[in-house]
Amino acid sequence: MKKLILASSSPRRKEILTKLKFDFDVFPSSVKENYKLNLSPKQIVNELSQRKALEISKKLPNSFIIGADTIVVIKNKILSKPTDQKDAFRMLNLLSNTHHYVYTGVCLITKRNDLIFNFVEITKVYFYELEEEMIYNYIKTKSPYDKTGSYGIQDISACFVKKIDGCFYNVVGFPISKFINNLKKFPKISSLLLKF
Repeated sequence: MKKLILASSSPRRKEILTKLKFDFDVFPSSVKENYKLNLSPKQIVNELSQRKALEISKKLPNSFIIGADTIVVIKNKILSKPTDQKDAFRMLNLLSNTHHYVYTGVCLITKRNDLIFNFVEITKVYFYELEEEMIYNYIKTKSPYDKTGSYGIQDISACFVKKIDGCFYNVVGFPISKFINNLKKFPKISSLLLKF
């Protein structure tokens, strides 16, 4: 296996890391995304990203493991991936004409499960008012079904977004700029992993 492992099957995270010339393999975590109800959104993504990285680190102890988890939060409600068309419509209708927050937790673990860093990025996203027909047309593309909150800012649902406050790539699923800036705090590790 390569020095760097992404413990996620997300094609968006893979694409972001590839753009930045990281040399990595994908080894998806099988951790169930369940959590205690009394946790804050920040605590949830922080904990899940660590659990995902730790699981793969035990299997691949000689690699650096990236764990990540993203949730959408609106009015203290957490939106996950939709279960069906009705659920996707419910979520998108809820996001219409208001704002929500996207939380992503990122964790980097090295040999013997040593935690290098763990951080949470938060982006505020504002949606235009969405007409029912627009929502249904988007759902017909089947794009919502593998996405937290039922939309992907990088696809045609970009037209739903009025503005964002924070990192765009965080909404996609991986806050790459903050990841790299955290990585640079560890020169020996960054020299191994960064290609620029």
